[in-house]
Amino acid sequence: MKKIWLHTVRFYLRCALYFYYKKVKVINAKNIPKNKPLLLLSNHQNALIDALLIAVYGNGRFFYFLTRASVFNKPLIAKILKSLQMIPVYRVRDGWSTISNNVEVFNTCSELLHNNDAVSLFPEGNHSLKRTVRPLSKGFTRIVFETLEKYPETDLQIIPLGLNYENAKNYPDSVSLNFGITISAKQFLFEDKHKSVLKLKTVLQERISQLTTHIPEDNYAVTLEKLKTINVDFLQPERINSLIKDDCLDEIPPFKSKKSTLKKLFKTLLIFQLIVPFIVWQFLIKPKIKEAEFTATFRFAVAITLVPIWVFLVFCLLAAGFSIRIGLIYLITVFLIALLTSKI
Repeated sequence: MKKIWLHTVRFYLRCALYFYYKKVKVINAKNIPKNKPLLLLSNHQNALIDALLIAVYGNGRFFYFLTRASVFNKPLIAKILKSLQMIPVYRVRDGWSTISNNVEVFNTCSELLHNNDAVSLFPEGNHSLKRTVRPLSKGFTRIVFETLEKYPETDLQIIPLGLNYENAKNYPDSVSLNFGITISAKQFLFEDKHKSVLKLKTVLQERISQLTTHIPEDNYAVTLEKLKTINVDFLQPERINSLIKDDCLDEIPPFKSKKSTLKKLFKTLLIFQLIVPFIVWQFLIKPKIKEAEFTATFRFAVAITLVPIWVFLVFCLLAAGFSIRIGLIYLITVFLIALLTSKI
């Protein structure tokens, strides 16, 4: 039953993400081993959307996700998240008394990896829309070395991932999942444990930075503005990082973007068709979002919950008041407008 539930949710999310994103570019997903214990480490920009993308496009594997404990506060939400293989992890801001709970979390991760499962986490420890990879916390190294200490025969693999968004707050947006080469965790086992931890953090910091648009903190705002001016493709981090490294952004002529009237038209038509969900989003939910990183997550939540309910209700009203044919015409129209809005 658990597998059926996970397959069903993943299929639904895949369909929803197809309509939500203009483009989802998946690079080297074949690098993900299918039958080995795996720890996936990714940069973290876009709140829960990051995890959903990994869950859907992770080469068929069902990942367990370490998720900040604060989102488990409500019993119903906690039950749903746990059914989707999300594990609460505690931070200092959750209270010092909760930190000890992480001992059980790390033990759980070790057991999962020992059983050839896949665990995903975001080692930066927080999320940010800034296009830079922040210093990695050492929590993931504890999972790695405790697993190898308890179960030395475990062939633990680590895979870095770079998530790159064109404009994470916008709809529609485009995203790339850039999977790196798998790394055997055992190669980081040295007699000096401090050396092992430092080496592992350094290598993963470097790998994730290569797979992600990484703008150094020095002169960040100026560099980002230059990248936007020349209209770089943020789904190609290797090229952008090369331009930054070579310091040749000033040599590239500015690019004038073209505004699509057709796109605006379809977006307006979509709002008209989904007027009630749009009002709920625009006036009730969006104003309450305190962190910009949650914008896409809450918008997507509205898209996969309120939108289907509204469309179904309108279909029922049209079918009952006029005919099933009229209701079906409405359904097809909404799907086509939504598709054109996201893909043009």
